[in-house]
Amino acid sequence: MNPLLNALLVVVLALNLFVLGTSRIVTVIKVVSLQGVLLGIIPLLIEDHVGWSAVFASVGTIMLKGLVIPFMLMRAMRDVQIKREMEPLIGFLPSMLLGALATGFALLFAQALPLASEHTTPLIVPASLSTIFVGFILLTTRVKAITQIMGYLVLENGIYIFGMLLLGVIPLVVEFGVLLDLFVAIFVICIMVNHINQAFSSLDTRHLAALKE
Repeated sequence: MNPLLNALLVVVLALNLFVLGTSRIVTVIKVVSLQGVLLGIIPLLIEDHVGWSAVFASVGTIMLKGLVIPFMLMRAMRDVQIKREMEPLIGFLPSMLLGALATGFALLFAQALPLASEHTTPLIVPASLSTIFVGFILLTTRVKAITQIMGYLVLENGIYIFGMLLLGVIPLVVEFGVLLDLFVAIFVICIMVNHINQAFSSLDTRHLAALKE
């Protein structure tokens, strides 16, 4: 068991709850960026012997999740000139409580999975499931397009954590292919955010219901 890896995963779980409890979009972007940097360190800690594949995965993740994507989102936010998520479908405190319940459920559910008990770091699976749940909460309960993008990123972070269980099995080209898909998706979504703002003078995705007419 790696105590440093466990401590890192605990910090990731704490950042999940912090993201759910803040209304400032800049803060959400910075926290998710920090989470991306921490996730980039995982490949260096999860294996006893660090190989080149783990180093490349770590550097690629830190660059993309910790620098490139947050820069794109900050620039998109400056273009649309918004600062806060004002009217979420579920309030910030209830969202934090829901995230805490999801974390507790993930810890209990992961104990029943053979993969969790066999792995040297038992927090990997519950941290993955909890992060996926938190990303889903952000994605479905926030109305600003940029905040929903952050929910998508947090959800993908949870999938990334789970993928670390297979770091020695998945070829490096597959890992970078997934990161490239994420980059392209965020790039396209940022373009959509600008078009939504130009069309409705708002990033409230509820306005998109008007397109049904």
